[in-house]
Amino acid sequence: MTSTLRRLLGGFVLCLPIAAMAQFPNGPVRLNVGFPPGTGPDIVARTLSQHMGPLLGESVVVENKVGAGGQIAAQTVARSPADGQTILLGEVGSISISPATYRNLNYDPPRDFAPISEVVRADFVLVVPASSPYQDLTAFVEGGKKAADRINFATFGAGTPGHFGAELFAREAGMKIEAIHYRSTGDAVSGLVSGAVQAAFVTTALAVPQVQGGKMRALAITGAQRSPALASVPTFAERGLPDVNFGAWFALFAPAGTPDAVLNRLQKDSAAALRQPAAVRSLTEAGFVVVGSDRKALQTLLSAESKRWSDVVKATGFRAD
Repeated sequence: MTSTLRRLLGGFVLCLPIAAMAQFPNGPVRLNVGFPPGTGPDIVARTLSQHMGPLLGESVVVENKVGAGGQIAAQTVARSPADGQTILLGEVGSISISPATYRNLNYDPPRDFAPISEVVRADFVLVVPASSPYQDLTAFVEGGKKAADRINFATFGAGTPGHFGAELFAREAGMKIEAIHYRSTGDAVSGLVSGAVQAAFVTTALAVPQVQGGKMRALAITGAQRSPALASVPTFAERGLPDVNFGAWFALFAPAGTPDAVLNRLQKDSAAALRQPAAVRSLTEAGFVVVGSDRKALQTLLSAESKRWSDVVKATGFRAD
């Protein structure tokens, strides 16, 4: 092969990634979410897809890969081609908590994912059934301390934010609890509404319709300030438990190795979608705080959250496998 031919072929090969990036998106973008239709993550994904698709010039199709606390969806995206056509709406549980609780996780977030943008945040709310005798947080804590048996807390699965949030709350309040791990969000909600369990930590997005519908009573919220969607519900800090302060976040990820140009396009269009008044209104009314961060800000968040939840997991001594 002559040196001239080598140079020509080398130039041709170098142009291939550039051409591929220029074609993005090449068909519908698949947005994987690890929870069922109608749940908070699904609401976020569908609101984002509705407003992001027109900006990309292709539809954004939500695919619900339900199971294992979001791990199935995460694993699907981790094994997908690094072309931006398959992305993940990841959340604190599957990205920052699962690596600290599972020894044999089928993906490694720092290795397998390229961060795009934090989409929304949501605080957690301590809720009890509407039939519960506890009318406020003080009565709940006092009752829990006096109870002969442990207070049963529903969770959406072992190792989820609601699980460790309950453990954190119990430690700060001086109570003893028993975590009851349900296999799905719907089952946990049904167990709580029916009174089969006594309490749970759920996101504001899940709490708002249940509280407004008269099925649950909200006792306190984990954020630094009250939620506009639940304005009468005090924060834990207001009730003397400032360290019960944790939340959920949802962010976009692509497979590791996705070109920067594609990641930047996804970040730009997702953030622009979240600035649209209709999207802001829908997500705010559902109990979320809209973010739309840049890639660097999300990476900073991930570093802090991984350390935070790793420390919490170690303090409990819990392992999921």
